[in-house]
Amino acid sequence: MTQKIIIDTDPGQDDAVAILLALASSELDLLGITAVAGNVPLNLTELNARKILELAGRQEIPVFAGCDAPLTRKLVTAEYVHGKTGLDGIELPMPAMQLQSVHAVDFIIDCLRQHPEGSITLVPIGPLTNIATAFQKAPDIVSRVKQIVLMGGAYFEVGNITPAAEFNIYVDPEAASIVFASGAPLVVLPLDVTHEALTSRGWVEAMRALPNRCGPAVASWTDFFERYDREKYGSEGAPLHDPCTIAWLLRPELFEGRQINVEIETQGEFTTGMMVADWWRVSERPANALFIRHVDRDGLFALLSEKIALLP
Repeated sequence: MTQKIIIDTDPGQDDAVAILLALASSELDLLGITAVAGNVPLNLTELNARKILELAGRQEIPVFAGCDAPLTRKLVTAEYVHGKTGLDGIELPMPAMQLQSVHAVDFIIDCLRQHPEGSITLVPIGPLTNIATAFQKAPDIVSRVKQIVLMGGAYFEVGNITPAAEFNIYVDPEAASIVFASGAPLVVLPLDVTHEALTSRGWVEAMRALPNRCGPAVASWTDFFERYDREKYGSEGAPLHDPCTIAWLLRPELFEGRQINVEIETQGEFTTGMMVADWWRVSERPANALFIRHVDRDGLFALLSEKIALLP
């Protein structure tokens, strides 16, 4: 059965690969893309989303601009990772497709209300501001969500922007706290998983050799952000964080995890934005998320190769 999804995103090279993976998968029905401020400001994230859709020849999928700042904090961005456009690595033309006039939060609310209960999966791969705002504005939609499959946080890998916090959660911890307390079914793809999803030079070159537009674009994006991860982590490749969410929807058997309690720290002097994951179940707090720890790396990249080759 086809899964209906909304991708909430702040593209981002790895966000772009996640979007392409979804577009290449007939198992998924992408209802729309909602942009949020994160890796770069909102005016660039919504623009990048439209560029990616046009690259893939999927201009019929609507893009909606959402929140341009976290709920209560100043926006923190990551141009030092993703470049000044957020999508550095290959220059894509300005898109002809138009941004939708409806706010992303209203689109999420209307979409969940208009479709059967339990039929739409939300896939946030940036800060959770849009999702939390929608839940605050329309609490009735929470029970209508099939599941939320998100990239964010960490446990054993801890932080990538502070010693304690992963970027997506750190940018808007209040929003993350609202989402994790909402009662909606959650699947969390944290750094613990994504740092196992490392690109290899052979895979990148195989993408570059594909006789389509999207494969070489993926190679160019990877070339750009690999430089940061290699320098920071000393790894041979770069972690493809966000595509793990789409891969989990397509091939959950590639992943391992367990149901645990997850809370978000919003007040810590040194730990704001920390994902407090009770992996060993010592708190006795009820489980509220499927927390994924491991991925079959070879299976993941075989899936990516298979799907991206199908694109224009």
